[in-house]
Amino acid sequence: MGVIALEGLEFFAYHGYYEEEQKIGNKYSVDITVETSLSKAAVEDQLTETVNYEDLYRIAATVMSGKSRLLEHIAFQIIEEIRKLYPFVQKVVVSVSKHNPPIGGICNRARITLEG
Repeated sequence: MGVIALEGLEFFAYHGYYEEEQKIGNKYSVDITVETSLSKAAVEDQLTETVNYEDLYRIAATVMSGKSRLLEHIAFQIIEEIRKLYPFVQKVVVSVSKHNPPIGGICNRARITLEG
């Protein structure tokens, strides 16, 4: 078993519970961790035997280009798309952070983490 991770993916997107957030947009960060067997890829040195980082990024970018009200929904969509493309993975963990969330006070970011 091994871990493949993309950390600190950054996007400017138009998600948010409030209509104003969906109009003005905000900066978001996404972290993706995938647990799967890396043995065959390690031995054969073939990209076809593992999870391609570019695919993970493309999935995150596609989901982030849409509009969702909740960070939980964003993470769920990313997990679902990864599982469709790579059904053999054991576990997918996605964290989504919203920078400077509108909570009425100082907060660098709000983050959720979902496992699927």
